[in-house]
Amino acid sequence: MFTDSIWPRKLCREVARFLKNKSPERPLVLSFHGSSGTGKTLVSSMLGNHLYGSAMSSPYVHQFVPTLHFSLPDRVKEYREELKSWVQGNLTECARSVFFFEEMEKMPPGLIDVLEPFLGPSHIVVRTNYRKAIYIFIGTTGEEVIKKLALESRQAGRDREEIKLAELEEAIARAVYNSTTSGFFQSSIIQQKLITRYVPFLPLSRRHVERCVHSQLCQRGSCGRSDVVEAVGGDMIYSPVQGQYFSSTGCKAVPAKINLFL
Repeated sequence: MFTDSIWPRKLCREVARFLKNKSPERPLVLSFHGSSGTGKTLVSSMLGNHLYGSAMSSPYVHQFVPTLHFSLPDRVKEYREELKSWVQGNLTECARSVFFFEEMEKMPPGLIDVLEPFLGPSHIVVRTNYRKAIYIFIGTTGEEVIKKLALESRQAGRDREEIKLAELEEAIARAVYNSTTSGFFQSSIIQQKLITRYVPFLPLSRRHVERCVHSQLCQRGSCGRSDVVEAVGGDMIYSPVQGQYFSSTGCKAVPAKINLFL
């Protein structure tokens, strides 16, 4: 996760500034990128909780998962109409709606472009200010770009936390636009620069994994089990082989590992 850098502060400021604006020029559109287990879903839930206290259970927070909602490739045209109707209908009910699009790497290409009119400054939805909405796209496309820079920085003796957002945003945008396994493949949303911010989630080192372990243990009432923290941290697989810098699975395998050592 990007918790030790200045990125979360920038992201928090971006969201806070947007929420304070009673008449924004366009919606807030964030695109989260990174390997599995690096915190993308966690940060999304935190944002939903901050806005409505109950995240995904709120009637104003809407989650779309390609394998559940858009699973048949030959029905993309139908899905486009349904998605457009769902978004417009929910915006009419609540201008401050939040839309999460999970697993963008599995989204059928061309589907997400139906949202283009909602993401810019020109479209009008009857009886609501659609520009107050928040859209968050979550996916792994771009992870190789992120890993490469993180590894090069580490090998050059530069701290992970020194990596600047500007070093990654343009490269991520190119990666998702050009990848045939991306829901943003040759997307007009990318072409029209409708993404407010590309947010990279860096691979996790052992100390980050151990923080995940400690957090999980505290939730179970076992904050003092430093032996379990060390054991789980040492049992994870790290890459590359030469260097052992980053956890191959992020924090995703932490709960199962904790069960082994408790």
